[in-house]
This record gives sequence, structure tokens and C-alpha cells, in this order.
Amino acid sequence: MENILLISDDNEYANRLAEKLIFLRKDDSIQVSSLQNALNQVVISRCEIVLVHEADIEFLEELRKNENITIILISDSQKLITEAYDLGIDDFISPKAKGYEFVLRIVNNIKHNSKRVAEFRNLRLLEQSEIIDELTGIYRYAYSRQVIENFIDDNLLVDGTFIVISPSQKDKPKFNIEKMASAVKSSLRVTDITTSGRGVNIYILLPKTDAVGAVAILDRIKENLNGEFEICAGIADIADKSFPKFEREALKALSEALSTEQEIIFVKEKEKTLDEWLVDEDVTDKNYKIFRQLFNKKLEKVITPVFYRLQKAYEEKLFNTVIEQYTDSEQCVFRLKSDKRESVLTILYPGFAKIVINIVHSGLDTPENREIKLALTKVTQKELADITEDFIKEFKSSL
Repeated sequence: MENILLISDDNEYANRLAEKLIFLRKDDSIQVSSLQNALNQVVISRCEIVLVHEADIEFLEELRKNENITIILISDSQKLITEAYDLGIDDFISPKAKGYEFVLRIVNNIKHNSKRVAEFRNLRLLEQSEIIDELTGIYRYAYSRQVIENFIDDNLLVDGTFIVISPSQKDKPKFNIEKMASAVKSSLRVTDITTSGRGVNIYILLPKTDAVGAVAILDRIKENLNGEFEICAGIADIADKSFPKFEREALKALSEALSTEQEIIFVKEKEKTLDEWLVDEDVTDKNYKIFRQLFNKKLEKVITPVFYRLQKAYEEKLFNTVIEQYTDSEQCVFRLKSDKRESVLTILYPGFAKIVINIVHSGLDTPENREIKLALTKVTQKELADITEDFIKEFKSSL
């Protein structure tokens, strides 16, 4: 059976390449097809590997609709390679590569394809046994405890984070379980476990992951949802706890998050909201370190990139104005200076669950001068960019 298909409109190149690849395995064979007949030939030949030589992105998009093949693009075009990876191609190689490079690349992809076929068959078997939900592609709630406990036992897992997520109360009318499951699966590593929970909840087990890592995963899930609906989450650590205990703790935290309209609530000895942690006299050093790590991550991934991007974007738009910005662990400053006025946006981190944003336009005693308190979980690139751009507009209007 022909298990490798080479698609190319360059007959001379195709023939040279085919000669190099024909002896990959004893039972391997290769067939060459033009672009015009390729889509039909893929179906007829029942090939495993498809080599595509310099096709356009529209053709690759049609080809990728077939999920049962491994696609290797032969091209030196960085733009085409990038767009093709966005479509989900499996690999690429330069047309100038040596024969042995092609052989190694294809052999590796044959191995990868064999694993993918085995995983696909296992998935279908689990779906037929109704262990995995065919609609969402994740384990059903009836098997969640067994799956998670087996994973913890098999991997001798002693630390990690357990998350329960649910659509927010106000967004339940537009909630879609398939979209939420898809966003969750595309946000996790292969070592993470996800299952259905009670009702519309989804469970996530993150091995060897702390609260900061859990928040990063939740941020990724929100990005993958593209704002279609908001989610809330309850988070519990699993150290020295049974499944029923950390499930109960996370569900209780989620219930509180839903009732108080907060995005995230962490479980500690007493389930406290982020606001309560900020003012609690008995707060521990461990909690402070968790929030300090979270702030440092927001500093690196959110605040610094937003300030830098807006500085570059407005340097040519604000005439006779100097834009300065810097960030460090103590404070973050975005300053606008002209001959007539100076305005400063300062972000301070007083500790624990919130940051404080001070906006001061010199010489003004108006509502524009204000203080904004923002929960760390609310510090996203969009939220901070909106606040900073409003600050810039106020500066422009006061000139």
C-alpha cells in the first residue's frame, strides 16, 4: 500500500526527491501527485504521510481538514510555514535539505503518526465505553474520582493544584460546555488531567503546580474563550488530602466565588476571599509569598509589555511630549511630560491580593486625579491598557 504521498507541481524536483525516499522501510512506497489532483489522491491512496512542496495556504487549509494524515510542508518561506503551523500542520523541512534529513524527518513523523492513531483508537474505545464524553472529549464525572486518584497514585504525586471552574452566574445563559471544554484542553499540558465535574463544572488537576501556575492556566483558558463568557474558579492544593477533601474544598471556594462575583478564590485553612486576605491580621508568610509571586508574574507578563507597547505607540502621536516608563518590584511608572503639564500613572503593590494605581495630573484638582484598586486576578493586558490609554487621553485633553 502506498503510505507516502508527495504533492508537487515541480516534476523534476518531485522525481529527485522520490528517489531519495523510496527505501525508508521495506514495505514503504511513495506516490507523486500534482496539486490539482492531490485532494482526491489523498483519499484514494489512503496515505499516512503527505509531503507538500510549495503549496499556497488555501490548499493547506483544505488538506488539513483530513485529520487522519500527517502533513510535512517542504518550503523555505517563513510566512507560509508560520501560517501553516497555525492551521495545524505537523512538520516542515527545507527543499534544499539532504536526503538523509528527509528520511529522518519522515521516519520520526511515521512514529508520531502511529502514536496518534493508537491514541485515537484508545479515545474511541473510551467513548464507546462512555468513560469519555463524546461531546466534550473529557472524562465523565462518574469516573473523575477514579481517574484522578489513579493518576496521583501511579505518579506518586505529593503536591499539586486542583481547580474547579464554572461559568459565572451572569454568563450562564450564553454558556457552552463544548467551548469551555475545548478552551480547557487547549490550555493544558499533556501531564495535566481534566474531567467533567458536577453540573456544568470542569475539574482540572495540575501536578506539581502552585497557585501562581494555576492562575496562569486560568488566564490562558480565559484567552482561549475569546471573551464569549466569563468563568469563576475555586482552587485547592492537594498535599496530604484525599480526593473527596480537595474536591469539597474547591467546590466550596467556587460556590463563594460565584455568589460574590469574584473570578478566583483560593482555599486555605479558612476559605477566604482575596479581599479578606488583604486585611486579615492572621495572614501567613506563605500566603504573602504566593501573592508576591503572582504579582511578579503580572509584572513580567502584563505590566512591562503594556507600558512598553503604549510608549512606542504614542511617541509619534503626542507632539512635544516626553514619554517615560519603567517597572520594578516596588513601583511601576508611566509618565507624560510637556512644557505645560506633567502627568504620572503609578502602580504600587502594597502586598497580597491587590495593586493600587494612582493617577495624578499636575495642576489639576479634578476627578481625573484618582486612585484605582485592582485585584491581581483582574490585572490583564486589556484591563491595564484600557486604564493607561484613558490616562493618556486625559493628559491630551488637559493640554
